[in-house]
Amino acid sequence: MEEGRDVWTILAANPPGEGFGFNGDLLDTNILNLAAVLGILIYFGGELVGSLLETRKQTILKSLQDAEERYQEALEKLQQAQAELVSAEAKAEEIRQQGRTSADLTVQQVLEMTAKEKARIEETKDTILGLEEEKAVAEVCRAVVRLALDKTKQKVQGRLTPGLSQRVTDLNIGLLGRLATVGK
Repeated sequence: MEEGRDVWTILAANPPGEGFGFNGDLLDTNILNLAAVLGILIYFGGELVGSLLETRKQTILKSLQDAEERYQEALEKLQQAQAELVSAEAKAEEIRQQGRTSADLTVQQVLEMTAKEKARIEETKDTILGLEEEKAVAEVCRAVVRLALDKTKQKVQGRLTPGLSQRVTDLNIGLLGRLATVGK
């Protein structure tokens, strides 16, 4: 404890501001303390702080380079996707155009086939009507001939004598004979 008294005795014997003693000005002592601590840190920790800062700098630069590379890759992919989009749009337009052309061609073919079918049906109708007309005319002709024959037969039977009957039969046989020779 005697040593403790010596420190206090020395401090008491030396008034402030003279020699080594206790400095009661807090602001003045803090600046000195900070300067001493900073001096020690700079002297001993300069290399440590420098290496930490260099490591941090390298990490940041690496991160920036990686980000730049990713940006460039994304930019290339975007450009490639845009080129593919343009190509796909062109292909889609080409397909649409081919579809329109094909549809127009198909419609034209259907219209042509329909026109041909209509013409064929009209022709068939005209043919059938012509045949029906011929059939009706033939039927009317047969009816007229039959009626004429019946009237003629009635008239002939009213006037027919056996001699006249023989001449008519001979005449008809002669006509049939000529028709038979003409048909050969």
